Amino acid sequence: MFFVLSKTLGAAVLPLNLLVELGIISIVLMATRFIGFGRKLAVVTLILLALAAFSPLGNLLLYPLESRFPPWDPSRGAPDGIIVLGGSVDTDLSAAHHTPVVPHAADRLLAPAELARRYPNARIVFTGGSANLISTDAREADYSVPVLESIGIPKERLFVERDSRNTYENAIFTKRLVTPKPGERWLLITSAYHMPRSIGIFRKAGFDVEAYPVDWRMGGRDDLLSFTNMSADGLGRTDVAVREWIGLLAYRLMGRTSELLPGPAKD
Repeated sequence: MFFVLSKTLGAAVLPLNLLVELGIISIVLMATRFIGFGRKLAVVTLILLALAAFSPLGNLLLYPLESRFPPWDPSRGAPDGIIVLGGSVDTDLSAAHHTPVVPHAADRLLAPAELARRYPNARIVFTGGSANLISTDAREADYSVPVLESIGIPKERLFVERDSRNTYENAIFTKRLVTPKPGERWLLITSAYHMPRSIGIFRKAGFDVEAYPVDWRMGGRDDLLSFTNMSADGLGRTDVAVREWIGLLAYRLMGRTSELLPGPAKD
């Protein structure tokens, strides 16, 4: 049920989708006796659209997420394993063209290749199935693993989990696959904005991992009050940030994380 709601209700309240919905409602209202309210709603919708597209709103929402975990410190020694979360490959496009299509978050696939060379004894796990509401035979792992192999990770080092549909299942199924032992150190590779929720979910699942953030969407504090003249960029950052905050709240309410905004473990 949670998966279905996240793909329907969750998608409906994302900023861009919600603004389109409000715009349609305002047009409909203007064709009725509520024309005055419809006009006011249209004005409010346009103002909100401009704020989401050009103002620093997206950056202000992203910064607490992306800055929550610092870059991983290699001085602590070699990890025993490296977990790569899916989210880079578009399974539908990949299936249609019979080749991996990586439209975003390519860092999630590039980072493990460098780490694999640096730590030749570390196990590499890729976790990602189909995030589609209506499942198909296309699995992200089936297209991501060939990419990882092509950039230098030997097939025999790869452990593949291809059934998970979301981050919660990533954690549960990966733990079942690798059965981590006490004292082992595992890195978790995912986008910086997605790291707080991911770490919180893995911790709640009893799998202690160390954050290896990649795929930043902003430079840092200097970008907090930056405006943009590219509406697609602003809308994209706002959509990503709002979706992640909604995910954090939903997972906390469901008890799948122990904190609203998980952070680095206290030594």
